[in-house]
Amino acid sequence: MWAQIINAILGIWLMASATILGYADAKTITDNQHIVGPVIASFAIISWWEATRAVRLYNVLPAAWLLLAPFVLGYDNATATINNMAVGALVLGLSFVKGKVEGTYGGGWASLWKKDSLHAREALKTPRTDLEK
Repeated sequence: MWAQIINAILGIWLMASATILGYADAKTITDNQHIVGPVIASFAIISWWEATRAVRLYNVLPAAWLLLAPFVLGYDNATATINNMAVGALVLGLSFVKGKVEGTYGGGWASLWKKDSLHAREALKTPRTDLEK
């Protein structure tokens, strides 16, 4: 989870960095960062919980875009280019940190046809008593 907390902070940093680092007048760069920053922060925050831990991998695409954006969009500011490349590389690397998963969640449709699925074991533990009239 620590890696996703850092990714959320990096997403927030990306939104504020244009003003802090002094290139807020570069509209294309700031627009890009104001779009990608919240996406990274959102995916990172969603992946804080065990049941949604796999969402961390969704940040691979925005991170790769940050690495490519200076060349695709033609950044003319070295500070913005370095900032994008650094944040993109960090987010990309931290997105692969899995984190601790202690429980099993769901199982998908295939679990309905398994003989020893989690939901079947749970149903056998506590029989329903609310069916009697």
